Amino acid sequence: MNIGQAAAASGVTAKMIRHYESVCLLPPAGRSESGYRQFDERDLHTLRFIRRSRDLGFSIDEIRGLLELWRDRQRPSRQVKALVQVHLDDIDRKIEELRGMKQALSHLVQCCHGDDRPDCPILDGLAGEPPAVAGKLESDR
Repeated sequence: MNIGQAAAASGVTAKMIRHYESVCLLPPAGRSESGYRQFDERDLHTLRFIRRSRDLGFSIDEIRGLLELWRDRQRPSRQVKALVQVHLDDIDRKIEELRGMKQALSHLVQCCHGDDRPDCPILDGLAGEPPAVAGKLESDR
């Protein structure tokens, strides 16, 4: 099948298929007599593996490692688990960072009246100035 058919069958765009080939996640495709890439079922299976791995947030390097482990039927599963655990720990760290961002932004939004006055605790907070307390804002009216 050609690259368009492989893209449709795998859910990976033709552009990304070329990219995965260029970064050696996907072996170089065979070529037709006219020079077009040709893909088989094994390539589709690999493309689906890559797509699912990307959907789960794995980096190109992590996917490379997962593909090596996937292809090595003699590998112990602890190697796979260790690689995925590192990724999971990274996701947990990112979630905590996002929670911190959400808390800081929620506080800034609560400090802002969102009215016609020009003073804005959100912008002050982003500039590194402590947001004004609600009582002070009320007395400024």
